Amino acid sequence: MKFRLIISLLLLTACFAALGQEKQSRKAEKHNSAVAEKGLIKVSVMYPFAEGKTFNMEYYETKHMPMVAGFLGSNLIKYTIEKGVASGIPNQPLPYMAIGTFYVKSLSDYQAAIGPNRDAIRADFPNYTNIAPVILVSEVIR
Repeated sequence: MKFRLIISLLLLTACFAALGQEKQSRKAEKHNSAVAEKGLIKVSVMYPFAEGKTFNMEYYETKHMPMVAGFLGSNLIKYTIEKGVASGIPNQPLPYMAIGTFYVKSLSDYQAAIGPNRDAIRADFPNYTNIAPVILVSEVIR
């Protein structure tokens, strides 16, 4: 009986230790991913909300963004797609219907990839929206 109790306590201690290591590992991964983004170039393509404007999120997600991502090649770290749901101030209109963001290593490589494909990218707009996007290129500081 005493032997079973000791074994049970050892197993319980091992489980708690493993949980602690897993928690530390997740914490380190989160920290490393935040650090990895510092210094990247962030290209935000924002689609302002206005009455009568339309946006096909499914097409944007499955066709347009993958097409543009393909042009960026190995310079692309990741991209995100956001769907606007509300303004930051209650009872105010939605500022943006959607925002697509590309994180790239090099601005000059981004520009070199987009330049020759600009017409193809613009020609795809009518397939998902009638909104002229606002584009902000920035550097990730933190």
